[in-house]
Amino acid sequence: MTSKALFFGVLLFSALSAFAEEKEDDNPGLVMDYYKRTCPQAEDIIKEQVNLLYKQQQNNAFSWLRNVFHNCFVESCDASLLLDSTREMLECHDVVSCTDIIVLSGRDGIVALGGPYIPLKTGRRDGRRSRADILEQHLPSHNESISVVLERFANIGINTPGAVALLVDPQLNPEHIPRILKKCPYSIPDTKAMQYVRNDRGTPLKLDNNYYRYILDNKGLMLVDQQLAVDKRTRLYVKKLAKSQDYFKEFARAITVLSENNPLTGTKGEIRKQ
Repeated sequence: MTSKALFFGVLLFSALSAFAEEKEDDNPGLVMDYYKRTCPQAEDIIKEQVNLLYKQQQNNAFSWLRNVFHNCFVESCDASLLLDSTREMLECHDVVSCTDIIVLSGRDGIVALGGPYIPLKTGRRDGRRSRADILEQHLPSHNESISVVLERFANIGINTPGAVALLVDPQLNPEHIPRILKKCPYSIPDTKAMQYVRNDRGTPLKLDNNYYRYILDNKGLMLVDQQLAVDKRTRLYVKKLAKSQDYFKEFARAITVLSENNPLTGTKGEIRKQ
């Protein structure tokens, strides 16, 4: 967990504590504006902190979006993947759940990156057990076949165009290879080092449809990029999304389905305090 993430967590939870009033008595499930009575400023506080940290480091927005993907894809959208990595530093307030904070920060990160505002429901509760040990059974991998990738998306209710819209991450274009070799020059890389290689060289810090144009030109980085561009089940959608910003419609639908994957509500789970 980075120092920026720690700062975000501490600042956010401290701010939320000033506004929380009482717990929900009923179990309405996921609804819009779930905290309007118990913590009416919650979503505004999250948005404020997202914008603050985005100004400090724009890459943060992609991390928040990735957190939504990882935490909602594995069986349930319940922040279970945070149990192992942040148990020692999180101090969630007793009204607003960690998993709702993850979802809302991802939503506001999308806006910061130039994407649409996607109305998302809240009311999730946090899981009590970690699912870190079963990640590989659920998350699609960039080295798996497109059939496996599509199947895993389908398992949580996301159809093929939705999967294509969310996979904004090979046979490379020969002109693209020198750039990759310059970025990753060693056959056995330093595992302690980190090197960013952009899939989208034109607008790397903007959420748009440039990615699809790049993979159609064989300039993707991962195996899944090549497969998306050539497989008959996905190529049609890749070409469609490369031509039009209607991409955002599919993206918004897929994000909504992902964020509502088997949530814990009512008395299930907990509001994590540590």
